[in-house]
Amino acid sequence: MSGLLHRAIWWAEDYVYAALWQLRAFGDRNRPETYREGVGVPLVVLPGIYESWRFMRPLIEHAHRDGHPVHVVEPLERNLSPISEMADRVGAYLAEHDLHDVVLLAHSKGGLAGKLVMLGPEGSRVRGMLAVATPFGGSRYARLMLTRSLRALSPRDPSIAALAAQRDADARIVSVYACFDPHIPEGSELPGAKNVRLDTGGHFRVLAHPRVMAELAVLAA
Repeated sequence: MSGLLHRAIWWAEDYVYAALWQLRAFGDRNRPETYREGVGVPLVVLPGIYESWRFMRPLIEHAHRDGHPVHVVEPLERNLSPISEMADRVGAYLAEHDLHDVVLLAHSKGGLAGKLVMLGPEGSRVRGMLAVATPFGGSRYARLMLTRSLRALSPRDPSIAALAAQRDADARIVSVYACFDPHIPEGSELPGAKNVRLDTGGHFRVLAHPRVMAELAVLAA
């Protein structure tokens, strides 16, 4: 099978996955408090742009079954705010609930906010972060988007450039990403982090990849 055909199939499968979980999220009536109980390392979920926390339910439920309390920062809503505001809300949540030794579980833009949390005043509360398909260096496609919240993910945006220049938290980050991401052609490799490149394609469907679950288990052990 040609590389182009492989990518076309991955692209189609990715959007089927995204559409399915957005629909499930819309009809889901579970409350986030359902997942807060547990004796393991606490996890805090940071979804991507236009995603509710329910979009990450495969990971949330897997982690909760393994005994981890999973926290949702509801004021993030669908993560349309600048990453600095997202990070402030997450930091405030960590302080309000007095959470320590936390692992951040992030998808896409959520990983940018997570890194900023790790660099901020509440960063000492965070053990590390598992970031899935995060555009640490931005995405050149972002400048073509219509909304400001998406254009802010361009490599030329000052917030992206400033965050990329700060390296102090990178060693505590595990970045997992596909070999082909239709949203991030630059990929999600982060110098200084543990980088896990999956032999598959997609931006959304990688959330359910077994290697993501395995890396979370190691980080939160």
